[in-house]
This record gives sequence, C-alpha cells and structure tokens, in this order.
Amino acid sequence: MSSPIERLQPPDWPRARGYSNGYRVPAGLDIVVTAGMVGWDAQERIVPGGFVAQFEQALRNVLAVVAEAGGGPHDVVRLTCYVADRDEYLGSLPALGAAWKRVMGKSYPAMALIQVAGFVEDGALVEIEGTAAVAPRGMPEG
Repeated sequence: MSSPIERLQPPDWPRARGYSNGYRVPAGLDIVVTAGMVGWDAQERIVPGGFVAQFEQALRNVLAVVAEAGGGPHDVVRLTCYVADRDEYLGSLPALGAAWKRVMGKSYPAMALIQVAGFVEDGALVEIEGTAAVAPRGMPEG
C-alpha cells in the first residue's frame, strides 16, 4: 500500500537531491517529534569513528524513537541536522550518503542543516532531530 503522506515538489523547481522540499501530512496520522539525538549508544557513550559514524548513529537513534511509535524511515517527514563543522559535513558527503542509505534507504525527508558553535554532550560532532507521521496504533498502514 502507498503512504498517505504526499511529497511536495513545485513543478518549476529542480528536483531536490538528498532531501525533499516538503510533505503534506493528512489528518489522522500521529505526529512523532524526537529530541535532538547525538551519535551515542544506548549507554550514552559517543560512538568511535568520527563525524560519519556519529551521523549514522544519530540517524539510528532518531529511527529508534520513530520505531517506538510504530514507524520507520518512510514515515520521517523532516530532519534538522546540527553540525559543529560545515566543512567536515561537506567533505564527508560520499561517506554520509552511504551511511544514509544504510539507515534511511531511499527515504528523503525535508531537511535543514545548521552549523552550531558546539553541543552540550562532550565529543558530539552532530545532533539530529526528527518529525515523523505514523499510523495511529491499531490502524492499518496506507
């Protein structure tokens, strides 16, 4: 079954690459909002491996919260990514793309990237918060 969430692409705009311009979420779906997730494990230890490893783990952490509500990558409609170093992000794009596909598959929500001075968590290089629209519990998908 197809999702009732509608991807929005203005007809005169070039196709977005690596993100979507927007989504329409129909009434009746539950909105799931995550906290900002850093790249740490369930014991709150920053994962080793640097920026890309932390980015991948932060995505996994967002999806863990979405999964708790019964959703998956296809239900995520918006991500906001905060990075400490824009140049590190840009220099890591090929590896980030591979990490993205491992976690999100072909799901590309509306996204924003914001460079910040730092994070509350020592050693954090990235923080990601998400919004998802999932079928209410007990309601079949589609």
